[in-house]
Amino acid sequence: MLNRLSNPYRGLSREIWYLSAITLVNRAGAMVIPFLSLYLNKHLHYSLEDIGWIMTAFGLGSALGTFVGGKLTNRYGYLKVMVSSLVMTGFVFFGIQFLENYWYLMGGIFLLTFVADTYRPAIWVAMDAYSDESNKTRSVTLIRLAINLGFAVGPAVGGLIIAVLSYNYLFWIDGSTSIIAGFLLWKLIVQKKSKSKAVEESTEPIANQSPYTDVPYLLFFASITLMGTAFMQFNSTMPIYFSKEVQMSEQQIGLLLALNGFMIFLLEMPLVHHLEKLKKHPLQITLYGSVLFVLTFLVLNIAPIMLIPVISMVLLTLGEMISFPYSNSFAMTRSNRGKKGDYMALYTLTFSLGSLIGPNLGMHLSQSYGFQVTWYVMAGIMSISIGLMYGLWVMIRRDRS
Repeated sequence: MLNRLSNPYRGLSREIWYLSAITLVNRAGAMVIPFLSLYLNKHLHYSLEDIGWIMTAFGLGSALGTFVGGKLTNRYGYLKVMVSSLVMTGFVFFGIQFLENYWYLMGGIFLLTFVADTYRPAIWVAMDAYSDESNKTRSVTLIRLAINLGFAVGPAVGGLIIAVLSYNYLFWIDGSTSIIAGFLLWKLIVQKKSKSKAVEESTEPIANQSPYTDVPYLLFFASITLMGTAFMQFNSTMPIYFSKEVQMSEQQIGLLLALNGFMIFLLEMPLVHHLEKLKKHPLQITLYGSVLFVLTFLVLNIAPIMLIPVISMVLLTLGEMISFPYSNSFAMTRSNRGKKGDYMALYTLTFSLGSLIGPNLGMHLSQSYGFQVTWYVMAGIMSISIGLMYGLWVMIRRDRS
């Protein structure tokens, strides 16, 4: 029994475990982000449309930070970029709590996500460097497991802190954990300079194709961007829907969001380990998960009662556990054609663009047409994503035959 439980975790490098532990510390303190739209609405009394534009600044900062992070990773190496991003993000978190003016808030949130998301291409390049073809998807999954365990703890504790203390404490905790994560990264990996340098030198591209001229990869980029647009309702429009329509408290919403993280913590690694045995192409498995995202939004239109958000969250989490590790695995495999920083920056840019488009679109649709229309539109966007992904799979399969 013990061997069966430990099998999915065998063969992963020590550095992957370190990166996962650091990610866990950082994400466990990420309590502000899931409550950001509620903070702006209930604490600072901004309208849904105003929140939509502020969240657009969130997405724009994320998109630009991801792009710049890829360039910095290629030039300076992933470790320097990761440490700098974590420490600087901590100090930006400290400052944002003092901003209440609309334009200052927009600028502060833009700066926060710009600095924080330079980390994203770097972490995936690091993960690729410290893994091999036999365990790449499981390495992705372990880091995602750390992200989601942290995300499970964060909202649950965050909801309790809001109820007992105030929103401001979340910013202090977020900033502190980000700086602590940077310190741990420095101590556990960066200081082992000789080994780290050897790994970084081994990540030179075997070809020099640009991801911007790789047509199948651009089709993949479009499909995952649409997926990210729909998925980003998870921490923007959906919490407001749970509050306004289902009449859930912040603490209940925090526990519901925590369900996502706990499910991933318990089930994702065994699920990925099982799916690896099927010997399916990563795009095929990504398609299976995408169908569950469509159902996530359709279910919300059944009725505004407590059980429905739980069912929707379970479907969303299953879709995430299936789609995200395998789409990431496809991106990393494809990145061998050129500079990994650019390829992985373009992949992580999909979710940044999702953050840029999704919350604003969701907020404006909800304000103007109601939540029911919003969920149908998101299901439609996911259906288009599935169509593009299927076209890509047909193209890849034809090239392989």
